[in-house]
Amino acid sequence: MFLLVALLSLAAACGGAEADMSATSADDGPVKPVALWGAEGGFVTATTNVLRPPRVVLYSDGLVIVDASKQLKLTDAEAGETVASMERYLTGQPPTVEPKPGAPMVTDVPTTVLGVRGKDGKMLEVRAAALDQVAGFYPKELSEAKKLMDGLATRAAATGTDYVATRVRMVAEGAESAEGKPASWPAGVPEPSGTVDPVWQKDIEGAAVSAITKAVPAGQGHDRSLFKTGSGALFVLSWRYLLPDE
Repeated sequence: MFLLVALLSLAAACGGAEADMSATSADDGPVKPVALWGAEGGFVTATTNVLRPPRVVLYSDGLVIVDASKQLKLTDAEAGETVASMERYLTGQPPTVEPKPGAPMVTDVPTTVLGVRGKDGKMLEVRAAALDQVAGFYPKELSEAKKLMDGLATRAAATGTDYVATRVRMVAEGAESAEGKPASWPAGVPEPSGTVDPVWQKDIEGAAVSAITKAVPAGQGHDRSLFKTGSGALFVLSWRYLLPDE
């Protein structure tokens, strides 16, 4: 009887351990951004505004994606150090940081966005307008955070590989007065529908991705091309690969 009870207790203990491991794996779920550097606003076109990805995103599995076009993989130690540093730089900063009095007025430039996922699982984002132009009027931690993420961008450019995905965000911008000979709208790619004001966007996957990437080759700054729809409307067509969390 004693032996039977011992065996049943051991089986229950093993079963409990397996359940805990399973729960931990389930909680991890899909990869999530754990640190980022991006930009918002500024004097840019509507197309650029819609397509603009974060400059750098570090994901929970160590993957770094730069401009939605380059990627590299960090070791667990490197990823952990990056997150810890970003957390140290950004903790205690308000969501929007104002420059110190006396900062010169700068307009039409993007607002820098810096982010890190804290130990509570929530993403902390800090915004600073014209950080590059008036860095001396902001807490030095913001420039340090940007410098850290910029280092990842430089590293990806030098040793990273091309980033590709199975999903694409496409944008069509009206170009009725555009010069040049338009190409026929790519077969298999959805055509703009409804009102285009100022742009039309759609996330696509499957065969449409192959069609649009072939018709408009990828390149720095998102190559743009002139196309004519079946109804005769002219559009400049642009796209970029979607990120894992988009």
